[in-house]
Amino acid sequence: MALETLAAAEEGSRKSLADVAYESIRDRLLVLDIKPGELLNDEALAKSLGVGRTPVREALKRLELDRLVITYPRRGTFATRVDVTDLSFISEIRAQLEPLAAARAARVATEAVRQQLRAILKDVEAFDVAAASVTETLRLDARVHQGIYAAAANPHLEDILIRYDNLATRIWCMVIDRLPDLSLHVHEHVNLLNAVIGGDEDKAAELARVHVSGFERAVREALFAA
Repeated sequence: MALETLAAAEEGSRKSLADVAYESIRDRLLVLDIKPGELLNDEALAKSLGVGRTPVREALKRLELDRLVITYPRRGTFATRVDVTDLSFISEIRAQLEPLAAARAARVATEAVRQQLRAILKDVEAFDVAAASVTETLRLDARVHQGIYAAAANPHLEDILIRYDNLATRIWCMVIDRLPDLSLHVHEHVNLLNAVIGGDEDKAAELARVHVSGFERAVREALFAA
């Protein structure tokens, strides 16, 4: 789950306007600021972002590949809908690939990368879930998962996992106000990061699997309790 702001993008002059538009619109989709099923108006988006319509259209094409939007001829582009079936399909994929990434990261990460993961671990340990906003919580969750994906040093695996983590984030946002104990979910990352940093492949894989299954179970309980 990656939650960069447009202001932060201004610091990275290397980013194209299409990249800026993509990240901003993606983040609005992830936190459901743009609701599932909502029509996306490229002219309005361009105006709100301070860019032209061409970068926005390029961004929407990328977001369609990410399955975050869908375009219908003569109707326009809409945010994709989210339902319980999506949760099952997404969790099935993540349950296979998250352990693979965690185990690979534990095995191949360089010392420099492990040091980066230690910095993330320190932030997780200090994180106050009760005082944090939803966006801050999602941003930390994204840092953990994407840090591990990057540490696995397989760009194809990383790309797939980021895509499905983003889809999972949208589902999480639908029920986040009904989840009983977010601190448990957040702090599960501590043991996972420690296993990856310590090079324990089997433990890292198992903790990743438990984390994904726990996420699915908690979201499903929240959905059916509603």
